[in-house]
Amino acid sequence: MHRSLEFVDRLVVAVAVNSSKAPLFTIDERVALIRAAVGSESRIEVRSFGGLLVDFAREVRASLLIRGLRAVSDFEYEYQMALMNRHLSPKLETIFMVPSLDTTYISASLVREVARYGGDVHDLVHPTVEQALKAKITPR
Repeated sequence: MHRSLEFVDRLVVAVAVNSSKAPLFTIDERVALIRAAVGSESRIEVRSFGGLLVDFAREVRASLLIRGLRAVSDFEYEYQMALMNRHLSPKLETIFMVPSLDTTYISASLVREVARYGGDVHDLVHPTVEQALKAKITPR
């Protein structure tokens, strides 16, 4: 998020309500956790949305979508989404950012699994997220 501020004046972090997934945290909890991780950065706004991302982008007057790619396996899905978003909203551009080397392997599902078995996740997530994981998950 902070690296994205090098390209934009204002960043709206869009947290999607995804009915096809069963996230550990509710949408409100995820928004709160991201806000805690952002801290006092006034140029970042965190909001939830349902429906199409292009409609949300139109609502917040965004002209650019910034998507993160962790691995090559992410690219095909993200590329398809970018093409569909361009079809639905031709003036909305998508750029892809690659992660830093130390975070490339991190995914929410891996972090959840490590936490579920009592593993140490403090180097993988923001301290607020670590505390929320400990409160939500009883290690096996």
